[in-house]
Formats: sequence, structure tokens, C-alpha cells
Amino acid sequence: MSRFAKLEIILVVIMCLVFAAPGEAKKTKKKHHRAVAPKAKAVAPAVKSIVLMDMTTGKILQSRNANLAMQPASITKVLSLYMVYDAVNAGKARWSDRVRISPRAARTGGSRMYLEANTEATLGELVMGMSVVSANDACVAVAEHMEGSVEAFVEKMNIQAQKLGMTQSCFKTPNGLPAKGQYTTAADIVKLSTAYLERFPASLTIHSMQKYTYNGITHPNRNRLLGHYQGVDGLKTGYVGKAGWHIAVTAKQGDNRLLAILMGANNPQFRNKEAAKLLDKGFAMVNGGKAVVLKNASAAGRLL
Repeated sequence: MSRFAKLEIILVVIMCLVFAAPGEAKKTKKKHHRAVAPKAKAVAPAVKSIVLMDMTTGKILQSRNANLAMQPASITKVLSLYMVYDAVNAGKARWSDRVRISPRAARTGGSRMYLEANTEATLGELVMGMSVVSANDACVAVAEHMEGSVEAFVEKMNIQAQKLGMTQSCFKTPNGLPAKGQYTTAADIVKLSTAYLERFPASLTIHSMQKYTYNGITHPNRNRLLGHYQGVDGLKTGYVGKAGWHIAVTAKQGDNRLLAILMGANNPQFRNKEAAKLLDKGFAMVNGGKAVVLKNASAAGRLL
């Protein structure tokens, strides 16, 4: 082999080493690179906020995210009902009052008792529809009857809410149908529910009805805990897409009455099951830690 041939081979080897080294280094680096595990996504709670209250003593037994604002849905009707009962107690209205059903009331969507335009119903019938059926059309008819318009009634609702100390609430409708700027919290619903039940305990006679028939149509109460959880006799359920499934439920066993507020559940079955479990826990607490042997939570979990 000539001197020039040997020199050519040496040059080729050097060139290979110079240009191949960085690539090889990169490959080695890749081999030793440790993969980073992706961050786990936060799982949203199955119920956004809860409050459990011993109504006998006024003590809050459990609370989570009580001040979280969300749309109130049909629990709004408790405030509308408060205003009706207040007017009747003050002699400004009677259960036998005839209420004219407007076209606006009759065409109101969502849950309703199927009121017909240009007919009449008594105030008492409409209150039963609001309480048992969660009738949106009845709310509009009552609002128009009591204050002349829905807007004027809603204005009075907000004044009443402030009087009850509901400083974290704003209502735009008398029935809880979705509306921009309408919100409340579980803490405020506790204030509303306790004031309502303390002032108008007879309202539970209606709230505890498992069904109501109007104009030949029978509607089941939307509170499915009635008849499935011992002592439950109210109060109100609700649902709106942006917030989820709500319930304000009260139950009495012996001398003890509890109020449980659950807002923003993922589905109605889970809402009912969790409400029953919360009541079980509450009654065990007020009974000195003794277990309450009932059909409660297990039965509620099968509801709907």
C-alpha cells in the first residue's frame, strides 16, 4: 500500500470520528433520559357543596364549600313559597283566591303542572303544584297574581332574601329556571330553609305529599327520599345543567330534626344516596354516636 493510500484511510477514519461523535452522544443521551409521568388530572367532587345542620340546636354538624356560588335551580321556589305563606299569614292573600293563568305562565317550560292559559286555579292549588310538582308554570302565575308581574315579584324576592341574611344570593326568576346573574350558596339555602320551616312548619304537610293530582294529571313528588328515609318530610329538589343536582332535605326522628343541603351532585341517584348517608351520620351524632338502624341509605341508593 502506498504512502498516499495509507494517509487517505487515516483521514477517512478521522472524519468519521469527528462527525459521528455528536450523533452517538445524542443517542446515548436519549437512552439514559428518564420519562416523566404525566400529572394526574384533578377529579371533581361528586357533590360540590354540603351543609348538615341540627335544627333542634342550630348547630352545623358538617360543612364543605358552603360559600361556593352556583345557580339555585328549583330550590329557588322555597323563597317564592316563603313570600306566599307570609302574605297569607298577614291577611294579604287567601288560599282560596282565584288566580288567572296568563299565556306567559301557561307556556313556561321545564317541570310544570300543565296550567292552561285563560283558566283559573286557586292559590292553594298552585302552592301544592310548586311544592310537590316543582311547577315552573305555577310560580309564574303566582308571581303575576301577587305583584302584577314576574319582574316585580322577583324584586321583592331579593328584598326578602336580604332580610333573611342571604347576602350571597341573587335571584332573577321565581322558579329557578336558568338566568344570567342568578346564584346562591348552600350557606344561604340553610338560612332560607330554616327561616321557612320555623315560620311556616305547617308547610311540611304539603312538602311531604308523595304525589299531587291536578286537572286529572297525577305528578309524583320530586323528592324521592319521601317514603324511603324514615322521618323525611321535605323540602325541595332542583336541577340545572350548569350547576348539577341539588336537594334541601329535612327529616325528624324523635325530638331531633336535621336539615341537609347538597348542591351540585353529578346525578340524582348519587344526590339521594349521599343525602341519606349525611342524614344517617347526623342522626348518629345527635344520638350520642349510636348507630341508627333504618332502611335509609341503602334504600335511597336504589331510588330513581
